[in-house]
Amino acid sequence: MIIIVVLVGVLFVTAIILNAVQQHRAKAEAEKRTEIAKFKAIIDETENAISVCSQFPIQQKLVVLLHNRVLFALENIISLSPATADLKQRLKDKEAMIKSMDANSSELLGEFGLPDNDKQVIQYIQGVKKLRVLLRAEHSKGKVEPKVFIEQDKQLERLQLRVNVETLGRRAASAMSAKMLGSARQYFEKGIKAMENQSKLDEILAKRLMQFKQQLAEIQDELKNANAEDRERKKEEDRDELDELFAPKKKW
Repeated sequence: MIIIVVLVGVLFVTAIILNAVQQHRAKAEAEKRTEIAKFKAIIDETENAISVCSQFPIQQKLVVLLHNRVLFALENIISLSPATADLKQRLKDKEAMIKSMDANSSELLGEFGLPDNDKQVIQYIQGVKKLRVLLRAEHSKGKVEPKVFIEQDKQLERLQLRVNVETLGRRAASAMSAKMLGSARQYFEKGIKAMENQSKLDEILAKRLMQFKQQLAEIQDELKNANAEDRERKKEEDRDELDELFAPKKKW
């Protein structure tokens, strides 16, 4: 009887231990899957950012930084789970690509070109903002030197400003063509304010600031002349009404 009780107790304890081991393994697998999913999300997010880099004039060192971010995620996935041949090959391709690029180069890749419509402009700006977010994330991990971070972030900030300025300039030109001088004036004023809020402008934006101010002055003169003409016309209309009111009545 005692032996049976002991065996039952052993079985019970064994069952508890096995259950605890299974739960631990399940938890570990779940955590592993979560980590893998996180790194896959990093890869997808960063590859998307790399794919739109061709639309921007950005420095090669920033593109290398993005490729290294993908490489780091791939290495972590492989360390967490048995790697497939495709994943290993992808890792080798990424390593080769990074070796072929200069991580310290300030050479600009891509050229500036304002998208054709507002929807594309919004996507363009969102792409620049995403690059700034990724750059900040890598800097917070200590993977980007403070000097490099400040330089690259300032460059992306200037690029974002230039898109905004060129978009306002395009809208102002359309408003002027439609004789909507009030709207054109507002677009130029908004662009001037955005540029003047910057501590330092590059050559391109400094030139655009001068152009905006000149065009704004021309619009203000035109509006002033138009208002003067309206006032003179109103005086003439009032004078005509007074002349008619006080004119001698005709006798019939």
